[in-house]
Amino acid sequence: MSRRSKPSKRKILPDVKYNSELLTMFVNRLMHSGKKSVALGVTYGALSLVEERAKRPPIEVFDLALKNAAPTVEVKPRRVGGATYQVPMEVPTDRRQSLAMRWIIAGARTRGGRSMEEKLAGELLDAANNTGAAVKKKEETHKIAEANRAFAHYRW
Repeated sequence: MSRRSKPSKRKILPDVKYNSELLTMFVNRLMHSGKKSVALGVTYGALSLVEERAKRPPIEVFDLALKNAAPTVEVKPRRVGGATYQVPMEVPTDRRQSLAMRWIIAGARTRGGRSMEEKLAGELLDAANNTGAAVKKKEETHKIAEANRAFAHYRW
């Protein structure tokens, strides 16, 4: 059951400061109500805080955080004869990055107090150090997939 054709991938322009397409995608996901300049300001502010705290290039920390928060397996529901099974599936690269970004942003938004810049910087540093909400979410997803490994033969 697949579509006849897949929509083509849009080309995303890399951001001005770090020349990274991933960072542009991150900013686009962080953005609220089309306010891209605000999202860009928050992201760059967070990255400068990361640079101060980690004493490393911020884009390195950003890439490491994404890598640590990206899940390798997830479960998808599959109906077989009236029963729905949670079937573990490998996550494609694009979705992996997308989920990691979403989880990092969600983790930053749920952190208490302070400015969004500080919350985002904290979440990025936590993810780079393999702690924090985004990494916890990834581990949860992996646990669920592991628990449902018995249904792996239902893959399609």
